Amino acid sequence: MHRTTRKSVIALLVPLSTILLASLILQGCNALDPFCGSARPSPNIASLSVSAITFAEVERGYPLSVNGSAFVSSSVVVVNGIEVSTEVTSSTLLQVTVTTAEIPGPGITNILVKTPSGNSGELGCKSGGNSRTLVLMIS
Repeated sequence: MHRTTRKSVIALLVPLSTILLASLILQGCNALDPFCGSARPSPNIASLSVSAITFAEVERGYPLSVNGSAFVSSSVVVVNGIEVSTEVTSSTLLQVTVTTAEIPGPGITNILVKTPSGNSGELGCKSGGNSRTLVLMIS
């Protein structure tokens, strides 16, 4: 191999090796990692439309709004550990109807939002997850 050709190859490989090293180091940082393009954000739950309802309202089926951010089309509301049919109105609003199927009686009801991981999870990218839990009181 000629000296000029060798220098050209080295000049080409140095930037490529830098990009490869950066992609390996930045695996957990979806915004900077080009291999994490299909990763989904973790949902953030901020508030519920109400903080307390009666069990009679639950028996009739109570429409509940969940406010937050980073909701995507696959996000679901989880009530007492049970995933509920969820309407994703926007990236900041989810709507569900809570019933006795999820809330069997008066007391504390735990509500969170779950977003399943995208198809890039095997690459080491953080994708999806659960929000913090909020409490809905049932009297």
